[in-house]
Amino acid sequence: MDVTTFRTPGLGDQTYLLSHDGKGILVDPQRDIDRFLRAAAERDVELRFVLETHLHNDYVSGGQQAARRTGAELVLPAAAAAAYRHTAAFHLEDIEGGGGLTIRPVHTPGHTPEHTSYLVLVDGEPVAVFSGGSLLVASAGRPDLLGPGRARSLARLQHGSLRRLAALPPEAGLFPTHGEGSFCTATGAGRFTSSIGAEAEDNPLLAIEEVEEFADRLLAAPMPIPAFYRHMGPANTAGVPPMPSVRVPELDRAPDGTHVVDIRPRQAQAGGMLPGSLGIELSDDFGSWAGWLLPYQEPITLVAEPGQDVAEAVTQLARIGIDTVQGVVRDLGEAAGQAYSLAELPAFATLLAQPGAQLLDVRMPNEREDVRFEGAVERFLPDLFTEGVPAELDRSRPVLVACGSGRRAAIAASELARQGYRPVALTGAGIPDVVEALRTNQAA
Repeated sequence: MDVTTFRTPGLGDQTYLLSHDGKGILVDPQRDIDRFLRAAAERDVELRFVLETHLHNDYVSGGQQAARRTGAELVLPAAAAAAYRHTAAFHLEDIEGGGGLTIRPVHTPGHTPEHTSYLVLVDGEPVAVFSGGSLLVASAGRPDLLGPGRARSLARLQHGSLRRLAALPPEAGLFPTHGEGSFCTATGAGRFTSSIGAEAEDNPLLAIEEVEEFADRLLAAPMPIPAFYRHMGPANTAGVPPMPSVRVPELDRAPDGTHVVDIRPRQAQAGGMLPGSLGIELSDDFGSWAGWLLPYQEPITLVAEPGQDVAEAVTQLARIGIDTVQGVVRDLGEAAGQAYSLAELPAFATLLAQPGAQLLDVRMPNEREDVRFEGAVERFLPDLFTEGVPAELDRSRPVLVACGSGRRAAIAASELARQGYRPVALTGAGIPDVVEALRTNQAA
């Protein structure tokens, strides 16, 4: 028996391919299924089952298309009631795969109401548990993604689900879908895989016996919910079309009516952007930020450097159901005009020490609770797009912008520049570094 893990860092998720005696089980595949099917072919594995643990909130699934392409049996939780053909998984009703392979569904509501984990047995021996968004490594799936009205009820259910999984044989490997970097985790998840025994011993949430205390812990400081999440459940219920082509046409200019997204490195953006464009440099989480900050499914034109990997940007957008990229502009010519400034920590600290300096902190609320910069104007990055630029900021003076590392500060700076401000983004460092640098300077 072998389990291959496919990490998607930008979403903080894992897909798994379990293979045994030439038969394969694919678990929670994302929409770009070619990478999974290619791995199965390279291992000479016949895909027998595609398992979905729940109706995903953070990406559109490739399960339906993977089953259609391979002839595998698509298995979903019975309560998911998806609109396309599938086998319904009922609690503890085994699904036989032949050759000694058995799938045992375990109803584990909490992350979502229908959530089901899958215990895989080989020749009657438990070898792996695919726990989706239920029991995670040192954490659990968050229960509030379906809204505050259901959050406490789902948190109580998650308490029982974690204990149901922890009671399974300790030697079984634990393979959750959500992990570090995912907005689907209730607390910070660390490693990506574990075992039932290790989690029963070390997972801090399993040490909380009282159900209301457990619910309080899960709901105490929830992370923000990306805006595109609300579109994922309906898409996964109705069914998702195949991946679009990742090849997009080269354009001389951005067509009217499209949102222009500059994916070049921030240093290139700072030197000049197309007026009205938003800068989100291409990285692992590009798709998540674009899906969060832009109106969902509206037309997009990309701006990229010559030779830059536009296919990766299109793939990340398609993973969250955005198939609206019209093309790419690679030569800005004389049109580049919108700009912002970048400053590394020493220069940024010098600017911040000047009389009248104004600082915009675009970190999440829980980050600000850990380290706060007194006097900063605070607005989480996505709120710049829904609530607008804070009125306290003076358009006539430079606006210093910082986050935790420089990534979000650069995005915010591009938005401020688009609105006529003069932003200076801290790059390569964050607010905690600024606080420490100023403390050191004062001590000296």
